[in-house]
Parts: sequence; C-alpha cells; structure tokens
Amino acid sequence: MKIAIVGLGYVGLPLSLQFCRSGTFVLGLDIDPAKVDCISRGQSYIKHISSEEIQEQTRAGCLEASTDFSRVGEVEAVIICVPTPLNKNREPDISFILKTGEAVAPHLHLGILVVLESTTYPGTTDEDLRAVLEAGSKLKAGKDFHLAFSPEREDPGNPQSRVADIPKVIGGLTPACREKALALYGRAIKFLVPVSSCRAAEATKLLENIFRSVNIALVNELKMVYSAMDIDVWEVIHAARTKPFGFMAFYPGPGLGGHCIPIDPFYLTWKAREYGQSTRFIELAGEVNTAMPAYVVQRVAEALNAVKKPLNGSRVLVLGLAYKANVDDDRESPSYVLMEMLKHRGADVHYYDPHVPVIRPTREHPQWAGVRSVDWKQEVISSFDLVLIATAHEAVNYGDLAAWAACIVDTRNVMKDIPVRPGQVWKA
Repeated sequence: MKIAIVGLGYVGLPLSLQFCRSGTFVLGLDIDPAKVDCISRGQSYIKHISSEEIQEQTRAGCLEASTDFSRVGEVEAVIICVPTPLNKNREPDISFILKTGEAVAPHLHLGILVVLESTTYPGTTDEDLRAVLEAGSKLKAGKDFHLAFSPEREDPGNPQSRVADIPKVIGGLTPACREKALALYGRAIKFLVPVSSCRAAEATKLLENIFRSVNIALVNELKMVYSAMDIDVWEVIHAARTKPFGFMAFYPGPGLGGHCIPIDPFYLTWKAREYGQSTRFIELAGEVNTAMPAYVVQRVAEALNAVKKPLNGSRVLVLGLAYKANVDDDRESPSYVLMEMLKHRGADVHYYDPHVPVIRPTREHPQWAGVRSVDWKQEVISSFDLVLIATAHEAVNYGDLAAWAACIVDTRNVMKDIPVRPGQVWKA
C-alpha cells in the first residue's frame, strides 16, 4: 500500500515512520523544501526522532519526501497533518487545511481516502475541507472518494509513548468512509476507537485538551491564592494525589505552551457562537492561563527588589525555551511571552535551552529569530542578576545552577530538593 502524509512536522513525521515500520510505503509531502531535503539525506530535524530511524526507512525504500503534490495521484490514501493556529484575533485559522485541500484536490481519484488529523472545530472536515476537495476534484465525498477525521495524539518528551500504542479515534463522513479509515490505521495502530462521525471525532480531540486547559487553570489560580496564604501549592498537590479515587493531579506553570492546549479550546469557543452558545468555563480558563506570565514577571520583580535591584536594567536569564520538558518544540511557548514582558520592562533578557540552541523563525515571535542560547558555564550564568526557570529540562544541572546563580525564580518546583541559600529561590 502507498499513502501520502502531508505535513512532516511533529505529527506527520512520527506517523510516517510508524506506517513505514508497518510495511506501508509513505510519500511525505511538505511545502518546506528544507524538511524534504533533510529526509532525503536521512537527517532528523526533531529531537526525539533519530536520524537512524529516518535512514532505515529511506534505505528500505519505504519513505520518500517531496514538494510535488501532483504525486497524490500515485497513492491510495492522503493523511493531512498541518498546523491550525489562531489568528491575531484568537479566531481559528484553518487556511493551512484549506490550502492543502486545494493542492491535493486536482489529483484525487476514485476510491481514494482523505483523512484530516489537524485539530479543529466540529464541522471542518465534513463542511470546509469537503467543499474544497469536491470543488477541486469534481468528485463527491462519500461516493467517489472517502473522507474521515482522526485526531492526532502525540506526547513529545515521553519516552514511554509510542505512536503504535496510542489508541486512535476515527470518524468518517459515511460508515463506508469510517471502515476505509479503520482499515488504513489498522495497518499501523494497535487500538482503534471508531465514532459515529467526523464531528464526533473532532469534538473528542477538543474535549481532551479543554479538560487539560481547565484543570491547569484551576491549579494556576490556586497557586496564586495559596501563595498569598503562604501555602506551597506543590505540597498540596503532592498530598492530594495520594487519594486513590476522584482526583487527577495537574501542575501549575508560567503559562500554557505547545500547539494544543493554548489554542484548541478557542476553536470550540468560536464555533459555539454560531449556535448561540457560551463557553464560560473555557473562556475563564483561558483568562487565567494567559495571565500567568504577568504573575511570574511580578514575582521576578519582587525577587530583584528583595536584593535592592530594579527589574529595569537587570540581566535576566530565562531557563528553558521549549514549552515542555525534554523536547525541542517551542511552539506557543510561554517563555516567549515572558521574555517579551521582561524586555518591555527594561530587563536585559537572554535564554538557555540545551534542546534549542538557536531560535528558529516563528509566525508569532519573528523578532527572536536567530537569537542563540547562552553557554552553560559558571562565568556566564553567574553574570545574570536572576535566572527564571520556565521549563524543567532534565539535561540541566540544577546543582550547578544553585551554586552559580545569585537569585532564582522557579515556576516548575525543580529546586525543591536542591540545597540553596536562604532567600536564593523564589517560587512562582
């Protein structure tokens, strides 16, 4: 079987490799020639995927990459894994989905299967994408070609997480479309979860991430409340998680990051308005989570004031640019917001991240492109007035940090077991 996977990023590349391991030929399509060139040379551009994995599949003739979308005519199925950001007004931007649909539509043929994996609002697949595919191909979805939605479920940075073992939710435009998609994913994924429609599958993905967003907002709010009461929220969570039923631990942080939790809930909020429905929990959670960087910056100012230094003019090092520990993914990272807020208040801001040695161009923060991580050396780290821990990478030696840094603001509770001087560490 030969399939095409459009979008060779954090979702598309791991999925491509899993299909290859399962004996399926994968044609990876991407508009970025740099990614295509890397795969052709057997070189990985994602930290948790080794170059050896890519080389194994390219040498075996199971994986090929191209920018030529006309090659869709060669395959039996197309899986779309492209970004779905928010625009500047925090409204869904499905332009990447629609442009992909326009690119593949002229090359669809009878019986082909098209599956969307990009997280989006209910109705995107059976309304928006369907319309583009039908207009460009002159074929009818559910009759001439199959159409389905199966949300991506990636857990970067978790070495126990394997694509093959993560249950796959699958909904089709028609029962026949669903069966076609089940047969496709059954080649590579162990556990399949069929649902009644594309919309049910789209709504499932949103529920998963809204659940996390709301609960993270709850502990973020409690962090501020308990801090005012001189109670350590981390100690409280640790104690609460010993309850064997009715409680699931979530942890506070400096804000939300990644391509899912800061974005996906607002897809449902936007779509709900079309039906005259309000989403108060989602919107309140968004308000709390987006306010966290401001709270952290205030704690930075308080920590500096305690040693009689103003934030304006102080040298501040943000430790961790990636949104999550032990990954190189900096999409929607709260570290960018923290850096911009600190810079706006006059601080001389730098960053250290062992997984992100140089900042790549991003849509949201182009002004930081090309900035490099500082070196992890005593003379460098000790030159900063304050180190702000935004991401808890395991590759960082926090004992060295305690020995070198004059003042530390810890948003991840990683300094809890490290010997420190009185007043050296502030929690935020």
